Amino acid sequence: DIVLLITPIDVEAPAGRLILPQVQSIRDILDNDAVAIVLKEREVDSFLRRTGIKPALVVTDSQIFNKADAMIPKDIPLTSFSIVLAKHKGDFENYIKGTPKISDLKNGDRVLVLESCSHHQSCDDIGRVKIPRWLSNFTGKKLEFDVVAGLDKLPRDINEYALLVQCGGCMITMKQVVNRLKPAIDAGIPITNYGMAIAWVMGIYHRAVAPFININGDSTDYL
Repeated sequence: DIVLLITPIDVEAPAGRLILPQVQSIRDILDNDAVAIVLKEREVDSFLRRTGIKPALVVTDSQIFNKADAMIPKDIPLTSFSIVLAKHKGDFENYIKGTPKISDLKNGDRVLVLESCSHHQSCDDIGRVKIPRWLSNFTGKKLEFDVVAGLDKLPRDINEYALLVQCGGCMITMKQVVNRLKPAIDAGIPITNYGMAIAWVMGIYHRAVAPFININGDSTDYL
């Protein structure tokens, strides 16, 4: 099988290398004797036209979900690196239950964003800037955000949050991710993942999780 990986090289891309989720995906593809094709987003259209290749799966950076959704024919499965990680080492069942709760957020609700590593922050950081902006714009509500990096303690009691958004967790183990999520789950607080939250607010959630689960409804039933 051929797997197409869409990997933007932008301000957040580390100099001289790929990010860990991309490297892990390439290794997993090779371990399963499949073929990995790695492209920047602006090369995808011409590549598909020139070669006639129909990938078995396309995995994109979550931040360009809209572009990827438009470029990739609907009969080709599409997901993101973050959602692959959600399935591989997160609490995927509770992510599936929690993600739709984004639409229920109200004015004044507080959202906890969990980064599982300490990294160099850019001016358009996904966890600190983009996701808060996308969630606020999608809901049309005035939301409050706390961002916790690494395995630092939470700044307030977990019960004060209406939603928890966990990163892919590429730098930590599955056990660490699950333990990080457990207090919110035990408290009945909805949880989601970077990629799944982005897919929801961009209107392509059902397509993005379809490679891993049968889900009823189309991409417009919650917009």
